Amino acid sequence: MVKKFEKVKDELLDHDYDGIQELDNELPPWWLWLFYITIIWSVVYMVYFHVLGTGPSSVEEYQAEMQAAQMKYSQPSGDATAGTTADQKIEVMTDEQSLAEGKAIFDKNCMPCHGPDGGGTVGPNLTDDYWIHGGSMKDMVKTIINGVPAKGMISWGPVLKPDEIVKVSSYIRSLHGTNPPNGKAPEGEKVDYSQIDQ
Repeated sequence: MVKKFEKVKDELLDHDYDGIQELDNELPPWWLWLFYITIIWSVVYMVYFHVLGTGPSSVEEYQAEMQAAQMKYSQPSGDATAGTTADQKIEVMTDEQSLAEGKAIFDKNCMPCHGPDGGGTVGPNLTDDYWIHGGSMKDMVKTIINGVPAKGMISWGPVLKPDEIVKVSSYIRSLHGTNPPNGKAPEGEKVDYSQIDQ
């Protein structure tokens, strides 16, 4: 016989303790049905995943997610620049629109570490002739894509599009020789711009 959904009557138990009495009443039908559904669901889940082994295990799901992340954020060749703009000859963009877009990207992402004028704060000075990871366009693009985790620079490859990386690299190149006030002292090796790949 199915019980009707009606308000459950509270019943006082006979005993009391220091004037405190206990209520005893039946659980609401909606709560009972929800409880029964969770029991049925747990049995189905256990049979599907653990008895029959039909569904993927949590370890398999974890491995699949890690593999998907690895494919997304790295290249199969082991070189994080493979298939990107860093493995090609990269032309410096000199048009005003590209440089303006590069400046916007720089201001948003690079300025906290390299300063608003590229003179360096936590990161190195980008306006002088000295470069830690090479001063060619290809070197800059590769550094931006891979980052420098040991120095706190994240990999921007997963964040920025290839054309955005070239634009911000071109903007950085345009800062060369601007000699901002209070620029950071030179770091790395001196680069002869007449000899490197522009």
